[in-house]
Amino acid sequence: MAKFKCSVCNYVFDGENAPDKCPRCGAPKDKFARLTDDKAKLVDRARCSNQLHMGLAAVLDQVHSIAEAGIQDNLDPGCVAIFTRARDEAILLSQFIKAEIEVHIGKGKWG
Repeated sequence: MAKFKCSVCNYVFDGENAPDKCPRCGAPKDKFARLTDDKAKLVDRARCSNQLHMGLAAVLDQVHSIAEAGIQDNLDPGCVAIFTRARDEAILLSQFIKAEIEVHIGKGKWG
């Protein structure tokens, strides 16, 4: 299936032809450019990894929230140390994911 990219908002549309208007920003059909086969394959290949990154980021948000609750609970120093490390690692990994997604976007591995 072909892929078309909106030059206004960068939305990538999958279909045999570009849509009459962009589903995201409403730009007309003439604002879409067909991606080359190589670029379309790259987008398809990267979609799985990008979804995994976003899923992991959501789990890390939960880890962060749980860790904060554990820190506030303050049962004992050992518990607080574990929760503090979990919170800090969740923050670090979330930043790694954001940076990696930015790399993907820059390399056309997004859409």
